[in-house]
Amino acid sequence: MHIFHKVSQECSRITAERYSTSFSSAIRLLHADLRRPVYNIYGFVRFADEIVDTFHQYDKNQLLADFKKETFSAISNKISINPILQSFQLTVNQYQIDHDLIHSFFTSMEMDLDKTKYDLSKYKQYIYGSAEVVGLMCLYVFCDGNKQQFEQLKPAAKSLGAAFQKVNFLRDLKADHEQLNRTYFPGVDFSNFTPGMKAQIELDIANDFQKAYSGIRELPIKARFGVYVAYKYYGSLFKKIKKAAPATLLTNRIRIPNYLKALIVMRAGLRSQLNIL
Repeated sequence: MHIFHKVSQECSRITAERYSTSFSSAIRLLHADLRRPVYNIYGFVRFADEIVDTFHQYDKNQLLADFKKETFSAISNKISINPILQSFQLTVNQYQIDHDLIHSFFTSMEMDLDKTKYDLSKYKQYIYGSAEVVGLMCLYVFCDGNKQQFEQLKPAAKSLGAAFQKVNFLRDLKADHEQLNRTYFPGVDFSNFTPGMKAQIELDIANDFQKAYSGIRELPIKARFGVYVAYKYYGSLFKKIKKAAPATLLTNRIRIPNYLKALIVMRAGLRSQLNIL
């Protein structure tokens, strides 16, 4: 079983590295004890997201339903021959991650199958299930059984997950609007996307980032630097998005070049050494 566990978790690591250089780089900056369980969470989330976003030639409803059933079966039986689910169940069972978080995640993925526009209530529900719960799953790993610490850091973890997701929405505006016909932001008409609309969204994101920052500083030392770097990655992406005109977001995907990512890590490392995160 040891080799099977190791191979399964390697699949989750490879998934993270292939799909997101930013997140995989940040995960590598976590303490060695935390990397595998966070990779395991990322691999699970990414595969579910892949089903709803790209498998257009298949029955996505059935694929997601099967994936959901297999997920909870793996957690209950503590085994799966699907390496992504095998690695995820290892983490869920080791850190006693609340199953309600996983149910909420699947609810948001199911919303992606048939919803194209969101009112405020559904928007908040979607953000919680698709992003905030992922931050909370990682927080279970970071706190490693310290329930008091988990409850203290829970609001900040949710805010950070929400900030990341909302930045992703702005970054992926073109693909979501044109290819997937999705409009996540309530009350926003992307056929007439004005600077005022964009500014309101950005204010909400800035508030999420601000709430998240205080929690990052209180994270366990093993997690703090890696999470801080991810925060700075997304902060830099957000700054670039803020400078872009609304029309630009509808025609281009904003990116952070590799040299700037390296610079972010260097600056974050210096601040960490000086204890001024």
